[in-house]
Amino acid sequence: MEDNVRVLIEQEKLEKKIHGLAAQISNDYQGRKLHLICILKGSVFFTCELAKYITIPVTIDFMEVSSYGDGATSNGFIKVRKDTDESIEGKDVLLVEDIVDTGYTLSFLLDLMKERKPSSLKICTLLDKPERRETEVEVDYKGFEIPDEFVVGYGLDYSQKYRNLPYIGVIDIKED
Repeated sequence: MEDNVRVLIEQEKLEKKIHGLAAQISNDYQGRKLHLICILKGSVFFTCELAKYITIPVTIDFMEVSSYGDGATSNGFIKVRKDTDESIEGKDVLLVEDIVDTGYTLSFLLDLMKERKPSSLKICTLLDKPERRETEVEVDYKGFEIPDEFVVGYGLDYSQKYRNLPYIGVIDIKED
């Protein structure tokens, strides 16, 4: 049985927003180098698109953390599956996330990254679900605020499916 996915944010709207975020980031970091840390796997699409339109020098690294497993709800336990390859000490760092939900993952990452002594540390997210927030995190660059629905597409998945959708969709999960 297939899951039903309805479009929440169309591809054209995503692209326009990402261009705007890239322009804002480029302006804010003018004359500096920026180190992007892509939070795998969900933010790969967003990070790549964002980086293409940032007009200042950027470097990219990756981290993989998980609090979902294969389900639709966070289990609250955060695990680092892949750490960065480079030191961030003294660098201007931008954590690039697909979605801010409860805030636990980003809170954990901020604490971890601050210990590594970056020159600056900010957050950029494509999607924000403030209704689900259980711990406050300051998001510096935000794409879209969305309702408390389970979303897929543009890198976000449900059990590793739907990442390749070119839009953000809301999934109606059908149990087998």
